[in-house]
Amino acid sequence: MQPERLIIFDTTLRDGEQCPGASLNKKEKLEIARQLALLNVDVIEAGFPIASPGDFESVELIAKEVRGPIIAGLARALPKDIEAAARSLEKAENARIHIFLSTSKTHRDFKLQKDKGEVIKMAVDAIKFGRKFCDDIEFSPEDASRTEPEFLAEVVEAVIDAGATTVNIPDTVGYSVPDQFGKLIASLKTNVPNIDKAIISVHCHNDLGMAVANSLAAVKAGARQVECTINGIGERAGNAAMEEIVMALRTRRDFFGLESEIDTKHIMACSRLVSSLTGFFVQRNKAIVGKNAFAHESGVHQDGFLKKKDTYEIMNPCDVGLDASELVLGKHSGRNALSDRVTKLGYKLSQEELDQVFTDFKALADEKKEVFDEDIVLLIQKETTVDEALNTYHLVKVKMAFESGTTPTAAVTLTSRDGQQHSAEGTGDGPIDAIYNAIDNITGQPCRLLEYQVMSRTKGKDAQGEVTVRVQHENRVLLGKGIGVNTVEASAHAYINAVNKLLVNTKSGPVDGGDIQGP
Repeated sequence: MQPERLIIFDTTLRDGEQCPGASLNKKEKLEIARQLALLNVDVIEAGFPIASPGDFESVELIAKEVRGPIIAGLARALPKDIEAAARSLEKAENARIHIFLSTSKTHRDFKLQKDKGEVIKMAVDAIKFGRKFCDDIEFSPEDASRTEPEFLAEVVEAVIDAGATTVNIPDTVGYSVPDQFGKLIASLKTNVPNIDKAIISVHCHNDLGMAVANSLAAVKAGARQVECTINGIGERAGNAAMEEIVMALRTRRDFFGLESEIDTKHIMACSRLVSSLTGFFVQRNKAIVGKNAFAHESGVHQDGFLKKKDTYEIMNPCDVGLDASELVLGKHSGRNALSDRVTKLGYKLSQEELDQVFTDFKALADEKKEVFDEDIVLLIQKETTVDEALNTYHLVKVKMAFESGTTPTAAVTLTSRDGQQHSAEGTGDGPIDAIYNAIDNITGQPCRLLEYQVMSRTKGKDAQGEVTVRVQHENRVLLGKGIGVNTVEASAHAYINAVNKLLVNTKSGPVDGGDIQGP
């Protein structure tokens, strides 16, 4: 049996654009509308034409330029609003006028100051007036979730009789909970005699964080259109997120038994476009489109994922427009994930080398939030190109003091090959000079610094810096390198690296690639 279809009504350009700070110009709206058409949404609510000349022009432009989806314009239950919407939609391939009117007791008493009979008459008159311009009329009883159920059913029956083809049930202030909202939709299907003559839609706000859950509960109860926005943007806490609705249907087809026409591989591109143009950045842990949605750092999760993807992933990232899932290497990552990344980077390490790289990786991960491929390469190169057994000295700690107007001082502790610790202090023209003089006091092999260079080798504000020094001892010129997040410490490592080469060359002859001869 063919699954039923859920209509996706996207209101990013109307309700989404209403939220403070998200104002879009007409060219930006058109660009988003084109992306929504590529996404294959059924309805694009392009704006509220009566609200401003700019909104009218935006709806008019989208109606003229975008083909495929139905283009809708919002209107209050007032002739001037409906006429403005109709004029803005004149060039649409398929047009819809969306009329709304408050129905809850709070709104009737304080916003409209009208009784029930006046509200019903106003709604019916508006529908009939709208039908003069357009056959596709949607009606929304605003604040429906707080409207008396019997009166809501009466309004819905009346507007369907008047010609509404879609009746939208808004949870305008995000007051509902899923069980309650689902029962409300079910009661309308049971208690409105002509309900089969119109499509039931829902429009849920996220004030209590339940917009998507309420929308899906309504779908399960019989709603066949959901009004939603890209990234869930909208008034106050926002609307139901379109990407979450669509992927819930796709992933849990067994439960909902419904499909949408959305071409999901364009979801990520649309999300990024809306985020870029509105300036509303998507939180990292946002479902479907957040940076972490298809990323794994926990060692346990990474190990399971590498063995079989669906141990920790219920969706394919390619389905929403991503290339692949991401195994983020950080302090929670395990040996299996690191080994997998080393292999993908093209390296083949012995077990001993991998063990040492893993130890260095864990130490680095404690300093950095995220370890990038460039970091891994540097760790591998350190392990595979440096013979630690030949080193005479290793850095234990470095301490420096610097204050404007005073001479910089440094204290350094090194261990020698025999395991003994050696400490000394030094002063200098600057903090690095002071560190190097302290090292000279330990090694007894003073070197003259010819060149000092720092370069970022990896990404991020906590990137590893590579320090390169060229030093001279008597007639020998040697190159030293040090790498680390802390560039001061890396500077000490670079100098010690050069000194170790000097000592090896002095005692054992040159090491391949060890020193660079002067002229």
